[in-house]
Amino acid sequence: MPYIDIPSKDDYVSLWYITNSVHGNVGSFDPNKPTVILLHPLFLDSSWLTRHFEDSRLSEENNLIAFDQRMNGKTRSRPSGAHDCYVEAADLAFACQTLLLPPCHILAFECVSVNAALRLTALWPELVLSLTLCDVPPPTELKWVFNAYDELLQLWCYAQDLDSFEHAGNEVVNFMTQGYDDLDLKDELIAYWERSTPPTKRLRIVELVNIMLNRTPLKSRELACITCPVLIIQGETTLTAPLKYAEKLKHHLVNAKDGARLYVVRGANACLTILPGSASIVNQVFAKFLASQPLARSDFITPPTSIFDRMKTALVKLADLVGEPEMASRDPRSSLSFSCVTPEVVKSQLATLNFYKKDIEHAYCPLGRDGRPLRKYSERQNFHWFHADRHGWSYVDSEIAAAQKKYKRRSPERGPSVNTSDLVTNEVAQDGRMRRTTFSPSSVDKLVVRGSITKVVASQGVALSKVVL
Repeated sequence: MPYIDIPSKDDYVSLWYITNSVHGNVGSFDPNKPTVILLHPLFLDSSWLTRHFEDSRLSEENNLIAFDQRMNGKTRSRPSGAHDCYVEAADLAFACQTLLLPPCHILAFECVSVNAALRLTALWPELVLSLTLCDVPPPTELKWVFNAYDELLQLWCYAQDLDSFEHAGNEVVNFMTQGYDDLDLKDELIAYWERSTPPTKRLRIVELVNIMLNRTPLKSRELACITCPVLIIQGETTLTAPLKYAEKLKHHLVNAKDGARLYVVRGANACLTILPGSASIVNQVFAKFLASQPLARSDFITPPTSIFDRMKTALVKLADLVGEPEMASRDPRSSLSFSCVTPEVVKSQLATLNFYKKDIEHAYCPLGRDGRPLRKYSERQNFHWFHADRHGWSYVDSEIAAAQKKYKRRSPERGPSVNTSDLVTNEVAQDGRMRRTTFSPSSVDKLVVRGSITKVVASQGVALSKVVL
């Protein structure tokens, strides 16, 4: 099976990977072709990279390999409060060295993958030939995105029935695709989440949201360590990853070979990998970028130093970059040793995981006895106010729908107004972590009135007076 085990005393992870080779492993790679590592987008796994694996512009000219990151797809890992993007980078470094992969070109999509790829290139530059980043996120999360994911997390994790889980999935799809209306794609996404991250596996989504919302920006010293060629591909109007942050990253990569390049996909506003048109443009631009690089082979050569020694060297370098000398003494056999999460945040994230772990065995499962989704999202019954149309409106009868249609004819539709400059601070992130550990679907007590109303009001008055005093 294509798994890579990374065992250690304080951690365990078994990374799943796929390739475009004949036998599905790196042993059958063509040594005359360069190797490309693809890192999947947020909330998905390597199975959603088929638009790139099946594109002849990439698959015929390169050896392709993609890993499922922690808490995604078929990768198995132990939940941890110390999980961050440096841990993801260390996982990739372990995998590349274990498989004896040659230096590779990297194609990374969206928040976690982009941050992991940048950190991998900074600490292990010999593993990376070039770096291509799609949909570069802000250094810390935008406030409106932070609040949206906070609310969606509760809907997702505590869904009580199929309708409520599909409602949460529909909200996430709308958030990811920014209004792209394709019912087949929506069916596929929601069915995938029903299998991979239902409420019974909510710790996966909780830990993923943790590392996304609690991420910290890379310092100038860390970005200066990146010396390979860099290409940034950014959607022109992506709300969750505004273009201006890609432009800022381009200017901060001062040591990138020949200067970092930026390609803007005109009209694209989300998900460059799963939307057919955008994915094809990404493949075309990436293929031309690879063609401009020196031809590289994929020979399997044993590195001059052991994995232990190389990871130890990377730890020492990381300790110097972040100004934490004690990091150099950590165990280089563990990916968690590369975590830059502060002890306070580790404690808070662990408390969040423990909180969501409560009663997880009784959580709702949207799958049938055969382990498959009970229905497609498009097969639901649209007779309830709970179900909204593609614009987010919900209605009870045809009269309101007709009024809505008439209003839209005389009032042009406007896109959402969001602040793309308001970033999350440490205080806001801390408030969010505390809020997640106090939420409960049964946190609102129901007041049952028994006896005469006079007695109830009197008792409430006494209780209130005691609180005031």
